[in-house]
Amino acid sequence: MMRASERYEVAVVGAGIAGLAVARELFRKGRSVVVFEARDRVGGRLWSRRLTSTGQRVDAGATWYWPGEHRVARLVDELAVATHDQFIAGDATYHDRPHAQRIQGNPIDVPSYRFTNGAESLAAAVAAQLPSDVVRLGALVHEVEVRGERLLVRYGDPTAGVHEVEADHVAIALPPALAVHRIGFDPGLPDRLRSIAAATPVWMGSTTKVIVHFSEPFWRAQGLSGSGISHIGPMRELHDMSGPDGEPAVLIGFAPNRSSAEPVNEHEVRAQLIEMFGAAANDPIDIIITDWSAQPDTSPPGVEALHRYETYGHAVWQIAGMGGRLHWTSTETSPEAPGHIEGALAAAERTVAVIVGSPPM
Repeated sequence: MMRASERYEVAVVGAGIAGLAVARELFRKGRSVVVFEARDRVGGRLWSRRLTSTGQRVDAGATWYWPGEHRVARLVDELAVATHDQFIAGDATYHDRPHAQRIQGNPIDVPSYRFTNGAESLAAAVAAQLPSDVVRLGALVHEVEVRGERLLVRYGDPTAGVHEVEADHVAIALPPALAVHRIGFDPGLPDRLRSIAAATPVWMGSTTKVIVHFSEPFWRAQGLSGSGISHIGPMRELHDMSGPDGEPAVLIGFAPNRSSAEPVNEHEVRAQLIEMFGAAANDPIDIIITDWSAQPDTSPPGVEALHRYETYGHAVWQIAGMGGRLHWTSTETSPEAPGHIEGALAAAERTVAVIVGSPPM
């Protein structure tokens, strides 16, 4: 059943930090805006999962921002989001056969900042500045169609009822590869743009992130930073992801995705940590494994095969399509800091500038 359409000046597809930033700025400028999010939460790849033992949040997705990333810093200050410095003191660990080695100093990490309550706290703070009816959760967009001088956005479950919204502009705040996999465009997107979109890697999309919670940051007492590089895995890169003053005590690792028939498992995570950090790593409280390729609201099928990172910030993303009304707004589309939270905010800034500067439809 098709329901009568609503009308907005701007419809945003995706309530990650880019989509939320677009909505917030346009709302502040007096524009009518609606945001559609397929998940049951805001934040997208800013996802802070709860430790089962304490309820504290640790990042399963985006984690850091760095000196010089002024958009993030400005937003953090404006919204009073709690942050702290990344712990980098101590030696690093190199893991290869026949055994792990200690490396003097820490050549892996650089000074950076973390969100004390998880990166999702930044997204939640932005969303809190919008009226409660702006962000619609559980709203899967499946079609964007030109209708006269406006765009028609269809969302919802075809078996339970399809909804329509008309908008002067639509901001696609999804990874391009996911957008062209999931959304039908009428008329169709230009062949070149669709080809580039389908080949553009999803940041984090081909990664499994492992969170390991301990009762204390024992590695610090050994003079270790918690940072490590491994050539035999499954985690190839590790960092201290503890909270301020080491509480909660957490190590995280990044593992390149393997076949779905052979996912990263807790047994091999434990074994690797014991090899790298000794017997003290044998008794974690929690192990939380997040395979981003298995997150259908982030990654399209076959995301592991996408390696053309030169498409990040490509010129095609800087041009609004469908008569200047369709805007590409994910972090992958930003020429500046693509893949970072800063890149998502830069893409949002560009989208807002184009929409505000466009003549009325």
